[in-house]
Amino acid sequence: MEKQQLKNLTLEEMQEWIEDMGEKKFRALQIFRRIYEGVSSFDEMTELPRQLRSRLGECAQIDSLQQIKRQISAKDGTRKYLFRVEGGAAIESVFMKYRYGNTACLSSQAGCRMRCSFCASGAAGLQRNLNAGEIVDQMISMSRDTGERIGHIVVMGTGEPFDNYDELIRAVRILHDRNGPGISLRNITVSTCGLPEKILRFAREMPQVNLAVSLHAADDETRRELMPVASAYSMKELLDVCRQYTELTRRRITFEYALIEGKNDAEQEARKLAAKLKGMLCHVNLIPLNRVEEIGFSGSARRKAEKFAEILQERGIPATIRRELGSDISAACGQLRLQERRDSPI
Repeated sequence: MEKQQLKNLTLEEMQEWIEDMGEKKFRALQIFRRIYEGVSSFDEMTELPRQLRSRLGECAQIDSLQQIKRQISAKDGTRKYLFRVEGGAAIESVFMKYRYGNTACLSSQAGCRMRCSFCASGAAGLQRNLNAGEIVDQMISMSRDTGERIGHIVVMGTGEPFDNYDELIRAVRILHDRNGPGISLRNITVSTCGLPEKILRFAREMPQVNLAVSLHAADDETRRELMPVASAYSMKELLDVCRQYTELTRRRITFEYALIEGKNDAEQEARKLAAKLKGMLCHVNLIPLNRVEEIGFSGSARRKAEKFAEILQERGIPATIRRELGSDISAACGQLRLQERRDSPI
């Protein structure tokens, strides 16, 4: 019989499961708390009766991700991890230190089927969706490795989160549970390439969670060239939905814009983008693109990025240039996976 992976369950689901075993509901709370304290075996849960611990060992598991590789930045303490998941696929996660606390960047899929032309993560396509436990366990594993508390989450690693929507939502609920990691919903950000129907669903189900939308262009033609998903949804359709999102949630939306030399970084592109976003409750996060040899694109020079931001700001669009962390440890998303695929089959 296949064992139940307990990290895949919300507290409510675990309570139902434990009652189906004929046990008292409060036992689920004890187990749930211990799992998110970092316990890795039922034998360590000494507050549980010996008989229950034995039963749990027979029908359940709390396995952790397998760490393949870890890189630590000598510049800023950023840590980049490569984890192996069940079935042999690999995912990336990043631990980042900011003045307001520690942030974990989590993956939602092993690979990605969106195939954005500038992104290393989807170079090999989608291998599989991660389950909620695998999404959450990235944070637990990094917290255990660093010995530090993580108070902020960004789901911006490998994969398209809204392409794995149900497991993403379950993971957010586990991360937020005060009996578990206890992370504020306002300290969680989910990034999407722009799936309109999922954006509206997210607005209704998770209005307190921050939303970031990968835009990366100021017109349909350029966006279709960079992002295949743009062939299914025009910028007008996407931005109309983003406006609905801000009206439903009363919260600002972030647009991510990777600056690519000679492709989308001209001053006229900044002016076009400002016109498209005029009047919207939003913020533009300009991202200096990291070079990955397999992709061939180069990021814009710093002076060009600053001019782009200046044009947006002059037209009333708040914009910042993302701080570059871990620049000495292959900071581009997907690089560790690409290197691992070259070195050994995953």
